[in-house]
Amino acid sequence: MTETVLDYMTRLGRAAREASRQLARASTAQRNHALLAAAEALDAEREALLQANQLDLQAGRKNGLDEAMLDRLALTPARIDDMIEGLRQVAALPDPIGEIRDMRYMPSGIQVGKMRVALGVIGIIYESRPNVTIDAASLCLKSGNATILRGGSEAIHSNQAIARCVQQGIAAAGLPAAVVQVVETTDRAAVGALISMPEYVDVIVPRGGKSLIERISREARVPVIKHLDGVCHVYIDQAADLDKAVRVADNAKTQRYAPCNTMETLLVHRAIAARVLPPLGEIYQTKGVELRGCAATRELLGSAVLAASEDDWFAEYNAPILAIRIVDSLEAAIEHINHYGSQHTDAIITENFSDARRFLAEVDSSSVMVNASTRFADGFEYGLGAEIGISTDKLHARGPVGLHGLTSEKYVVFGDGHVRS
Repeated sequence: MTETVLDYMTRLGRAAREASRQLARASTAQRNHALLAAAEALDAEREALLQANQLDLQAGRKNGLDEAMLDRLALTPARIDDMIEGLRQVAALPDPIGEIRDMRYMPSGIQVGKMRVALGVIGIIYESRPNVTIDAASLCLKSGNATILRGGSEAIHSNQAIARCVQQGIAAAGLPAAVVQVVETTDRAAVGALISMPEYVDVIVPRGGKSLIERISREARVPVIKHLDGVCHVYIDQAADLDKAVRVADNAKTQRYAPCNTMETLLVHRAIAARVLPPLGEIYQTKGVELRGCAATRELLGSAVLAASEDDWFAEYNAPILAIRIVDSLEAAIEHINHYGSQHTDAIITENFSDARRFLAEVDSSSVMVNASTRFADGFEYGLGAEIGISTDKLHARGPVGLHGLTSEKYVVFGDGHVRS
């Protein structure tokens, strides 16, 4: 009899749960061995990875994927290098599992503390970017979690090629294959099954478009770590250094257009706008960035700037489009960010310490920066080795989610025959 999608996913879930229990007994050295062996396999299989990725890119172009999606989908030698380095960095990180903190004696004589433990089984649903397969597998493996990976159909060949390298690493370390499983079916019903198995899956991490994440947040019966939008801002304060302001505002928008930490709205204090916006406008025009601005911005930069609508302030373009607004004060900038932003990443460019401190305190985002590009909001750049995603939620994990975000704590108690009176 043909296996249904639900039966297939249930089988994966059972295997993952069993593998998570075996992984809980694995040593740090064993888990690190798997990561390093997977890195060696990626290095050895570079040509096969690029060939598999070409199949996905060809299909993507045939199916009409836009340039931003194709950029996310593409594997390059440099991106393979990044995946290999990410595995090695994660292997080199301190192992959080088993760490005990805050041990203290209670009046009864018992000792009470907290031990860091794995979450168990993590389901990850993602689109386009095949490097997520490595990021997710490495972080879950290092943090002692089994994982079920469901990538998008547009990256099926790339994901399977990467998964084969991961499986080589797992086998070399003597761990069960089900520690990392990649869903082989592209049937959308697999997602519905994965998010509805609390008996097998402890946490879901969606990485993809807003519609995917909204659906999972709405329908999941399993806790979700997620962010919906990346409406990131750079605010150029009246006390900004002009060279820093131009360099950061350029990089935050044009270094890459697709990622969720790319600047989508530029805010500029009125007192400095006439000095900083013309050189920035010239840079953006040279690089082909479409500008949409408020009335004051259009008056300053001319008709090349389109009129921004109310929707533009909420927009995550993931494209060479930028909204620009001139504001009268730091207070107005903070108010704009907290109203229109998505609590992802926001930056201030200023030499005024008090303004910087106020921005850090009052902007309600998971990453807040001073004199740095929003493009740094990334697990790799934060020294996490890799990230499983960005969380804009306020419970459990916030910002780039690395090893600690994939663990929990439980109370541990030591006694010596103590009984409660």
